[in-house]
Amino acid sequence: MAHLLGGENLTVSYATRTVLDGITLGLEEGDRIGMVGRNGDGKSTLMRLLALRSTPDSGRVTKRSEVNIGYLDQSDVLDGDLTVGAAIVGDQADYEWARNPQIREVMGGLVSDVDWHANVHALSGGQKRRVALAKLLIEDHDVIMLDEPTNHLDVEGVAWLSRHLKTRWRANQGAFLVVTHDRWFLDEVCNKTWEIHDGIMDPFEGGYAAYVLARAERDRAASVMEGKRQQLVKKELAWLRRGAPARTAKPKFRIEAANALIADVPEPRDSMALSKMATARQGKDVLDLEHVSLDFLGGDAGQKLFDNITLRLAPGERLGLVGVNGAGKTTLLKLLNGEIQPTSGKVKRGKTVVTAVLTQEVKELDDVEDLRVIEVIEREKRSFNVGGKEFSAGQLVEQLGFTNEKQWTPVKDLSGGERRRLQLLRLLVGEPNVLMLDEPTNDLDTDTLAAVEDVLDGWPGTLVVVSHDRYLLERVTDHQMALLGDGKIRALPRGVDQYLELREGTLAGSTITGGGNPVTGASGSSAPAATSGASEAEKRDARKAKNRIDRQLGKLTQQEDKIHAQMVKSTADNDFDAMAELNKKLKALAEDREALELEWLEALEVLGE
Repeated sequence: MAHLLGGENLTVSYATRTVLDGITLGLEEGDRIGMVGRNGDGKSTLMRLLALRSTPDSGRVTKRSEVNIGYLDQSDVLDGDLTVGAAIVGDQADYEWARNPQIREVMGGLVSDVDWHANVHALSGGQKRRVALAKLLIEDHDVIMLDEPTNHLDVEGVAWLSRHLKTRWRANQGAFLVVTHDRWFLDEVCNKTWEIHDGIMDPFEGGYAAYVLARAERDRAASVMEGKRQQLVKKELAWLRRGAPARTAKPKFRIEAANALIADVPEPRDSMALSKMATARQGKDVLDLEHVSLDFLGGDAGQKLFDNITLRLAPGERLGLVGVNGAGKTTLLKLLNGEIQPTSGKVKRGKTVVTAVLTQEVKELDDVEDLRVIEVIEREKRSFNVGGKEFSAGQLVEQLGFTNEKQWTPVKDLSGGERRRLQLLRLLVGEPNVLMLDEPTNDLDTDTLAAVEDVLDGWPGTLVVVSHDRYLLERVTDHQMALLGDGKIRALPRGVDQYLELREGTLAGSTITGGGNPVTGASGSSAPAATSGASEAEKRDARKAKNRIDRQLGKLTQQEDKIHAQMVKSTADNDFDAMAELNKKLKALAEDREALELEWLEALEVLGE
């Protein structure tokens, strides 16, 4: 494979911190590279260097003379006075660009819903981002570099971009480098992964899943070596504590050796242990929307955002929501949270329900901008019961990824990812039992996302997640539903893939069938369309089956709650064998629940509910 460009001994420092420390790397034809790492570790800095948009403190970037590089920065700004059409295709006449199939494909995938004659300054942030991406992709580049291209793209847009990049060049032609927190996208399009950390770059073969496996094996091997070193450290320190005979010239050498070993021990990575956080007990009823309709806010009477929808959230339910922009995903969360009232229908709320909403903005932190992280949490509580043990606010914040130094950082000085983490922590210390997350992946790197998902895995309350990140949805929710902009809410038994099929059918003008029937079911799942011809005897049997299954599901929930409580205790006791056994039981219960829910849906189909 031909070499396209590369960097040699690249070093970049800011004040007293070295972000990149002598990195050497290269891109060759056929490379499809995803770059991952913690926020602030230098991913965007390295991309700007390779795109020749900035220069290193030392080292150099070289490229073949004929290589053309296309680069999308996170802060790319178009000329606001241009129209959308002029910003993308310049002064080309419509007939000139329209005869190019690649340009037509890009237009259809990214800006089909954007007014071609509107001025750029009148567009939303997401529309501006898509226009900038479209402008880049219609051009002929040998190397494309994209910094967070999936920001402001919905599930459809991300799927389209992945298809475009996979088919843009032949397998051994062209190259791209992408920075994104979208793990599904990384897995879908990348054949290599670069991890940027501690000023260096570690290369891995394969996409995100392969990278995670390889990193786990690397860390396992390192832990074996670390275990041996720790044993040596313990022996040395024990020897040093033997008293007066050790106070000679010989032990001085031993002291120096032991100190060298201790100094070489790396600091542990940040960890988030939110799964131990206590939650308020839920009752049988949580949140129900019954035959709810809602007019467009500020629109003409009769224009409905929701049209006679029914949705029931059960205790411990984990629901993911996807949908087109403007279909009402955020508004649905506001209905559930009681922030707005429906035009018609009822919103029922259980007596013990305590809700918390993570919004897309971090404006909830505006009132504490001048406070330090530890002070924000201490405002809520000074001590917390976690796993049966009392923790101070400082101890808890440290467990949740804020080091001693970061605890005393003013909120206004936190990075976007740190603010997002603090926002989530602030919600959880209020001990809600219904948690609603609106685009929670914004500003979070892949490591932090994995930690948040680990938190949500063990969280026993009801969870509703709105996200375009299909990896997150499939990871932390048990089932997904879709808002397609027609006033209805639909279940997705086959997940996000089914949503994309429904959207393709809608855009092609075809009739939505099967799993696309409007939802009027309970427990967050859709009822298939009412069947005709069921006898009264069949309906009676179905009603009995439904009642039986409701009771069994209630017992399953109690068993799951009991296991969650046992897992909290086992975690506090560091009893990993017990944790593994409990996890097996939890998986078995999840399989039982899935089978029962399928029976439940079949009964609803017979009943026509």
